[in-house]
Amino acid sequence: MRLRPIPTAITLALLLATSACQKQETGTSTATPATTQAATAEADAKFADISKRWLDGWLEQQPVSATQTGKHDFDDRIEDLSAAGRQKFVDFSKAALAEVDALDASKLSRENQVDLAILRNQIRYDIWQLDTLQSWAWDPQIYNGLAGGALYTLMAREFAPLPQRLKSATARMEKIPALLAQMRENLDPARVPKIHAETVAKQNAGLNSIVDSMILPHADQLAGEDRKRLEAAAAALKQAVAENQAWLDKTLVPNAKGDFRIGQKLYDEKLAFALNSPLTRQEIRTRAEAAIKQTRAEMYDIARKVLAGKPNAPQAMPDAPSDEQQQKTIEAALELAYADRPARDKVVDVAKQSTAEATAFVKEKQLVSAPDSPVQIILMPEFQRGVSVAYCDSPGPLDKGLDTFYAVSPIPDDWTKEQVDSFLREYNTRSIHELSIHEAMPGHYLQLWHSNKYPSTLRAVLGSGSFIEGWAMYAEKVMDDANYMDGDPLMKLVQRKWALRAFANAILDQAIHVEGMSRDDAMKLMTVTTFQQEREAAGKWVRAELTSAQLPTYFVGYSEHMDLRGEVQKREGDKFNIKAYHDKLLSFGSPPVRFARQLMLDEPIK
Repeated sequence: MRLRPIPTAITLALLLATSACQKQETGTSTATPATTQAATAEADAKFADISKRWLDGWLEQQPVSATQTGKHDFDDRIEDLSAAGRQKFVDFSKAALAEVDALDASKLSRENQVDLAILRNQIRYDIWQLDTLQSWAWDPQIYNGLAGGALYTLMAREFAPLPQRLKSATARMEKIPALLAQMRENLDPARVPKIHAETVAKQNAGLNSIVDSMILPHADQLAGEDRKRLEAAAAALKQAVAENQAWLDKTLVPNAKGDFRIGQKLYDEKLAFALNSPLTRQEIRTRAEAAIKQTRAEMYDIARKVLAGKPNAPQAMPDAPSDEQQQKTIEAALELAYADRPARDKVVDVAKQSTAEATAFVKEKQLVSAPDSPVQIILMPEFQRGVSVAYCDSPGPLDKGLDTFYAVSPIPDDWTKEQVDSFLREYNTRSIHELSIHEAMPGHYLQLWHSNKYPSTLRAVLGSGSFIEGWAMYAEKVMDDANYMDGDPLMKLVQRKWALRAFANAILDQAIHVEGMSRDDAMKLMTVTTFQQEREAAGKWVRAELTSAQLPTYFVGYSEHMDLRGEVQKREGDKFNIKAYHDKLLSFGSPPVRFARQLMLDEPIK
């Protein structure tokens, strides 16, 4: 999972610049090349002007997002989610959309045609989220994420001298109590789902942990009034957090009556915005179900070879197994992988080791150009725990030369021995290797490193979730095809199990939010059909309750990546070079795969 807890924004100074020599589409126009180039230059200039003004407004209204992106002019501010603040954002977005819609896309350069389509989708999505989805009225995670992100993004990376960042943190600590007050004013308990209320009630104290662990230990970097102001702001924030905790526990959680399922209309609309893919919900379901069937068949073939001569092998492993025979055979082989697992306190150590091994393998096999700096493996900050096991947190497109974090959530102290055992069976040693491939090398870390080098900052900031998550899953397949870990059959089995998880994600998300899938049915799909352990499946159920239209990004992007590579391989035949292909694909930044395809295959942008 690539971390993007809040929307991102970008600076004007580094607004995308399109090369004058970019290839133009051919058409029926009789204009001379010089005339066409002049028209394109004029259209590109107009697009750049509109984009600059939009980006300027976006930055102004999303200062926490701006910090995350690497634009630090507003590090002392936070978002305004009051009624007036929300309306200002909507009015601004509608005015920008009118200008964008008035542009003639056919006159733009190909790269700007892509960026125009991405920008239009984002503006429409912003309006839809505020006016139609209205998550500000029912999802307390928004406020919690902004409050934690406001401080964490300042302190996690050394983009400026520490005293300067502490002064910005002081200003934001002074403003967070007002954001928490907006939470209490905006949220309608009748619309807030119980799981959302309970999750934020557990995370709320994480704000204090950021203050105590990342800010106050450095208070001596300030002197005089600056230090007094910091300490006073920290004390006031802690009081505000305590007051908010009381409201969460006594008012919101007991009275939260909302349905976490957003329903078919909202789901389909959100899915279209989030994926920006030609695939419909129904097509995604059909593809995912077919992929599960094929992958289970591959796992059965691997399992039969692994179990040959083993004492725990099922008695019958025929060429054409029944569903029960297939299930038992795969489960028996997976037990061999589960037996090799880290100690409770060694998960992060194994993540570090596996990342180093995956990096060496990518370089040895010349699979793709690798980053020139290492990723930092860290414990996941407390205020972000509870949704996923790990994430990749790359620096913003404007923060150059800073660390990327591969954050791993520690096993909770209050888990029972049985819960820990279930977790470590799922995240056995080979699974952590798979996790490191996905989050770091050659997954998110590598792809985002390439993306941040692309000259269009707009495209980097508005990166496609399905391209990014799809690439990370595709990276797992690339490593498997290259026989990572010397072609270890248990590693191949685990890789396919992880693929099954992504296929199930795509089904779960729509089945839960649109079809009303029960927890029991969801758990069966995860624990039986796709071989997940109870702790993993229980956590995924919570994640599906807390989010929507994010879980399908893995499979949709993966499917599109696989389709695109297959077509390029077919066209190039023996001339196909996987490293050259990957480097070219990643040179486009992080656009929706539909646009990467059009750029790669020289198709019309639409």
